[in-house]
Amino acid sequence: MEKGFAATRIEEVAHRAGVSKGTLYLYYPSKEELFKAVVRQNLSALIARGQELAGAYEGSSSALLAELLGMYWKRVGETAATGIHKIVLAEVRNFPELAQFYADEVILPGDRLLCACVQRGIDRGEFRPVPLHEVAHALMAPIIFMALHRHSFGACPVRGAIDVDPERVLQAHLDLVLHGLLVRAPDAPKARTRPRPPTPPKPQKTPKPPRGRR
Repeated sequence: MEKGFAATRIEEVAHRAGVSKGTLYLYYPSKEELFKAVVRQNLSALIARGQELAGAYEGSSSALLAELLGMYWKRVGETAATGIHKIVLAEVRNFPELAQFYADEVILPGDRLLCACVQRGIDRGEFRPVPLHEVAHALMAPIIFMALHRHSFGACPVRGAIDVDPERVLQAHLDLVLHGLLVRAPDAPKARTRPRPPTPPKPQKTPKPPRGRR
């Protein structure tokens, strides 16, 4: 997070961890494998936990989505693990293998989880039919934004900047999204008005014959 993935040397990681470079290589043969382990421990495991929660959940689908997003922010957004989003978005373009790994481990499982929760609400008559993948992206977008904010403007002493409370932002976001997902009451049928009878044509005046000349 401090130097970026490309600029970080494995010796620096070992020094920060308090071990030798050789010891670190015993567990992680490369910097890429170390990064994968960090992602699996912090994000992949959390998504798997969310899938277990969703499978056994008995409450409403709105409450389930709120619990899943809240759990994600508590376990990731409020910890150093939130910096993973910054690293991925900033540098993954230069590391195609890591891009594919992140898609397989995080993006696709996370999308499946949120899509399944929204589909659950539709099937139960709680949510109106909506495009699943687009809604899943909309649900996660503010969380990713707040993670990036924490490691950009949030880490700088910028004068006059708006102090954003992540929990309040998340609550407002859920309120907006969930009210948009809820089934809407059908519009009341409009009263039919009887058509007016056609207006009869006015009788035409018979023109007077012209007067003769004197």
